Amino acid sequence: MAKATYLDAIRQAQMEEMQRDERVFMMGEDIRCNVFGTTTGFVDLFGEERVRDTPISENGFIGAAGGAAMVGMRPIVDATISSFLFPAMDQICSIIAKSRYIYGGQARLPLVLRSCLFYGNSNAAQHSDRPYSMFMNMPGLKIIAPSNAYDMKGLLKGAVRDDNPVLSFEDSTCWMNKSELPDDPDFVIPLGKGDIKREGTDISVIGVAGGVNVALRAAEQLAREGISIEVVDPRTLAPLDRDLILQSVRKTGRAICVDPAHMTCSAASEISATIVEHAFHALRAPVMRVTTPDTHLPFSPHIEKPLYPSVERIVDAARRLVGAVAPVPA
Repeated sequence: MAKATYLDAIRQAQMEEMQRDERVFMMGEDIRCNVFGTTTGFVDLFGEERVRDTPISENGFIGAAGGAAMVGMRPIVDATISSFLFPAMDQICSIIAKSRYIYGGQARLPLVLRSCLFYGNSNAAQHSDRPYSMFMNMPGLKIIAPSNAYDMKGLLKGAVRDDNPVLSFEDSTCWMNKSELPDDPDFVIPLGKGDIKREGTDISVIGVAGGVNVALRAAEQLAREGISIEVVDPRTLAPLDRDLILQSVRKTGRAICVDPAHMTCSAASEISATIVEHAFHALRAPVMRVTTPDTHLPFSPHIEKPLYPSVERIVDAARRLVGAVAPVPA
């Protein structure tokens, strides 16, 4: 296994699946230009028929991908930034998510719709959305939100092999994180299986996408204060590995949900409700959420940065849950 970045993991997963199955092809805006480095050399390897640039018309090309999937192809669609999914909501929610159901299983939609969570870099309100929770509310869609390169590769390969439409939300705050990636072309992480990223006994911190890495940094700081944090990574938001989350919370008796998206109707809200509904008697303190406020994101970095979950906000929440007092500055 060799160490590689999150973007390398995406490139490797796509290449391996295109080599494995000739029905897999790619389409999206400027993918032949290799904008983010995830399609390096693809045109030379696979030809223009399987690496298709599209017009700037998300409703059109995402709808076309849905049709291609229904007739036996397995498209990977690069929608670039998650905010660009909104023009295609009708195709995603009215056609792609529903077709397998309304045709009684006669139609399959093996389609992967990739998009980047491009926040935290002064991209302003129209380019900084983290909309995965909106799609969690739509039956028929599977959703992955990997927090590291290893999970990114395994989950994306699993998504390409799935016969259902899968939305892949790829957190740009994780791009430069490196992991050792298996060389095995059949390495796949099953969708719906979460992972414990750090064992702990005092508080379960359930992170979403880049929130996992912030939680891990907070856990390091809290360990120096004698507070043991267990970091849980659902990896897949739909289906959600509720059993893993509940198992962790029943062990620790406390929970914090860390989610870069807006608080109201968030993934953190669903996870919190699951904990309260199914593990209430194990709780020794209220479930807490560390999320982004319900506001559009400004261009100004000085205003934008403090809105997201941070080590400081997680540490403060953890101290309050265990009744600890913040250390007095020297």
